[in-house]
Amino acid sequence: MIVAGEASGDAHAAALVRALRDAAPQARFDFFGATGPLLRTAKVDSIVRSDDLAIVGLLEIGSALPKFWRAYQLLKQAAIERQPEAGILVDWPDFNLKLARALHRRGLKVIYYISPQLWAWRSHRARNIQRDVDLLLSILPFEQDWYADRGIDHVEFVGHPLAGEVKARYGRAEFCRQTKLDPNLPIISLLPGSRRKEVERILPPMLEAAALISARRPEVQFVVVVAPGRSSDEVRDIVRAQRSTPEPLPSCIHIVSGQSREALAASDAAAIASGTATLEAALLETPMVVVYKESGINWHTLGRLITTDHYGLVNLVAGECVATELMQNDLNGERLANELLLLLDKKRNEEARARLREVADELGEGGASQRAANCVLQALREWS
Repeated sequence: MIVAGEASGDAHAAALVRALRDAAPQARFDFFGATGPLLRTAKVDSIVRSDDLAIVGLLEIGSALPKFWRAYQLLKQAAIERQPEAGILVDWPDFNLKLARALHRRGLKVIYYISPQLWAWRSHRARNIQRDVDLLLSILPFEQDWYADRGIDHVEFVGHPLAGEVKARYGRAEFCRQTKLDPNLPIISLLPGSRRKEVERILPPMLEAAALISARRPEVQFVVVVAPGRSSDEVRDIVRAQRSTPEPLPSCIHIVSGQSREALAASDAAAIASGTATLEAALLETPMVVVYKESGINWHTLGRLITTDHYGLVNLVAGECVATELMQNDLNGERLANELLLLLDKKRNEEARARLREVADELGEGGASQRAANCVLQALREWS
């Protein structure tokens, strides 16, 4: 059984499924669970389509609770009927930790892939990992020690699935040819997130920053990167609405879809919604500003529970601030414009790229999915 909720979890889970088949070609695997499009492409039987459950925030979750409850019941029933050798739960902690409890109570082995970020908030949930999870596969270098300090030793660090895998399919010249950009002029990419509400809240201050930068540096070109699961039309609607604001938007705003890594690799700097994309940028050595904006109620209720010094994954891995973070009220057009302009300075840009290379080294070598697959197979042999 394999259960993934959001787009990044779906991608990591699909890579793990492929790695398991490659690692044991003689075995016949029967996968089922909660799937996104990549897991379905990997021929995982879909009990629940998780695409419709990738939401965030108290109000959004509240209105979707009946859907979550039905998904939980369907998965639990499927596990009881099919009796899998193990349930592999991928990230998605609010859902998967509850499911882990239900599966473990029924005697099923539980493997958790991609540790919940308990070191950032709600650390008391470590006891859930101790009680309900038989093997935790960690992808961040500091997590194994964090759990060990709390007496939890069934944790294996396998490296980050993106390490060694994040590469642009083509370089700056080809990207610029396809998007009609000038490769000799500065390029800034704007990545406003993968959820609809994120895009609605984060893209407007990004566009405001683009307008302010354009007023000072009219040669700068901008690329808005549409995340998987979002449509270019959504972005165009926001851009259209923004054109009626006092600050005129630059004419050279290009919208691209399905080219996030190519856009980042071609960019001199980027503004990126906090999440996995910041690690992709680090692996591509793209200097960045990490941004995020929630609804007021979500930020007031959930934001204050966060106990780490940093929000962005790139900074958490580094253990220091290698990319400026503009969160919630700090995210506005003027502040973002100033930070991005600093990154266009040649010396500052080179220093940022050097620090990002160090972060990339911290994430481990390539082959995380293969190491995770080997850990799963070893555990299955020990449990059989």
